[in-house]
Amino acid sequence: MNRLEQQLSLLMELDQLKSVLRRTRVKSAEGRLENSAEHSWHVALMAILMEEHANEPVDIARVVKMLLLHDVVEIDAGDTFVYDVAASQEQEAKELEAAHRLFGMLPEDQGKVLLALWLEFEQAQSADAKFAKALDRIIPMLLNYHNNGQSWQEHGVTRQQALTINRKIEFGSEALWEKAQQVIEEATANGWLKA
Repeated sequence: MNRLEQQLSLLMELDQLKSVLRRTRVKSAEGRLENSAEHSWHVALMAILMEEHANEPVDIARVVKMLLLHDVVEIDAGDTFVYDVAASQEQEAKELEAAHRLFGMLPEDQGKVLLALWLEFEQAQSADAKFAKALDRIIPMLLNYHNNGQSWQEHGVTRQQALTINRKIEFGSEALWEKAQQVIEEATANGWLKA
């Protein structure tokens, strides 16, 4: 298979991401669950808008690439609810296997680069990855908040769980962590998060 055919093959495989449903509902279409492709687009756009709030200087093009790639593994591994700690531990191996399969569909040089970028996001050690992770954590919180705590209420999420799971936001953006804490406190006061 030539290079173009390999790239087109993955492109069509990526269409499946539009069918992977998340636990958060979109604000614009009451009642409809967000899919992972929509989430990736939304959070990538957020990176462009929020670059100035990163703790350290970031290469925004790399951050956007990470965010557009970070959930493609859900095609094989599915979406795991961030507050389900047991499922999250099992998810890591499934996602790694999926990353190797999906990026392995590309020409070897391109596949290696994208796999490395995906792994960098997962490890969250670089400034780019920390910022990308912070954005990935806060955007579902904002949707939940603006949907009256929908997902938190449906799954009985507590204030402490929200603080613990989302604490990683601070590593990429202290400004967004302050906002996240405000959202958590207001959601708790409104009864959307269990105290």
